[in-house]
Amino acid sequence: MIRFDKVTKIYHPHLNSEEKITALEEISLEIKPKEFVSITGRSGAGKTTLLKLLLAEEKPTLGQIFFQEQNVCEIKSGQLPYLRRQIGAVFQDYKLFPFKTVFENVAYVMEVIGAKKADIERDVPNVLEIVGLTERSNHFPRELSGGECQRAALARALIHRPEVILADEPTGNLDPYNTLEIIRLLLKINDMGTTVVLATHNREIINSIGKRVISLDKGKIIRDEEEGRFIL
Repeated sequence: MIRFDKVTKIYHPHLNSEEKITALEEISLEIKPKEFVSITGRSGAGKTTLLKLLLAEEKPTLGQIFFQEQNVCEIKSGQLPYLRRQIGAVFQDYKLFPFKTVFENVAYVMEVIGAKKADIERDVPNVLEIVGLTERSNHFPRELSGGECQRAALARALIHRPEVILADEPTGNLDPYNTLEIIRLLLKINDMGTTVVLATHNREIINSIGKRVISLDKGKIIRDEEEGRFIL
């Protein structure tokens, strides 16, 4: 489903300087449909850069990236919304609209792609039930706990039935109880047939999941283990 072929990403933080930062170096990996894969490593290891490249938010300096056999690097800007409808993304800071209710935050994704009102009224309650937010659908983000905000963000990522969920440090702002709830939810989503790619530096999370772990260090893959554990 996902393939990185010798991908390198170099940043030049200053336009008129030869200084460069190598965020990823010679990354080659494959992720199969319905896998649950954790991308781990210390802060600055390259986890977020890897996800941004897959979302085509940035382009690699060298190498190729494929999603469903399509070369992500060659997708034209007009085709990017279609790619991103196949990839749901969840972030540490939720990215919810503060003046929209939970229902409205999730519905907005469908409105953008031109979904019919009847489809919105059918699908949004269904996905809110999956994430356990049915009773909070008319609440605003400021009225929710951190865990509830992240579940709302997951609902929004799920509403267009993506093939893949990318979760970038989704538990970074959460307490241990809500962290466990979000991981359980990601595992549930994976059990329903969605590929999940989780980026985290949390040792306890990695060890509790018991699925494939790809470890990054200074932009390089140092381990790729089935049912791996966090070892750095």
